[in-house]
Amino acid sequence: MEKKGIILYDGVCNLCNYAMRFIIKNGGARHYQFTSLQSDLGKQTIDAYGISEKAMSTVILFENEKIYLRSTAILRIIRKLKGPVKMLYVFILIPPFIRNFLYNVIATNRYKWFGKTTECGVD
Repeated sequence: MEKKGIILYDGVCNLCNYAMRFIIKNGGARHYQFTSLQSDLGKQTIDAYGISEKAMSTVILFENEKIYLRSTAILRIIRKLKGPVKMLYVFILIPPFIRNFLYNVIATNRYKWFGKTTECGVD
């Protein structure tokens, strides 16, 4: 059996919480464990891998002994989901600097556009 990857996400971000619920609903729980960046496990994982504070504004995927950030993490997660959403994995062909530009625009504005909560809705 395949070892589950770990997804770390911003637990106070409404967009991030919605995305994690979407991933779980579409088969992601078979492949991934989920924890917020703000949780004790999230903080321990970040410390153990020496991930910078800057990464706190991104989704982090630990899979097969590797760390993936931003759009690459999202696309690697999407490829394991069920349904037509997995076809979005084709965007992995776009160079990361282009994909991450769009990702960073959304990440920078996510609280303003989608709001923020006081507690994680998924953990």
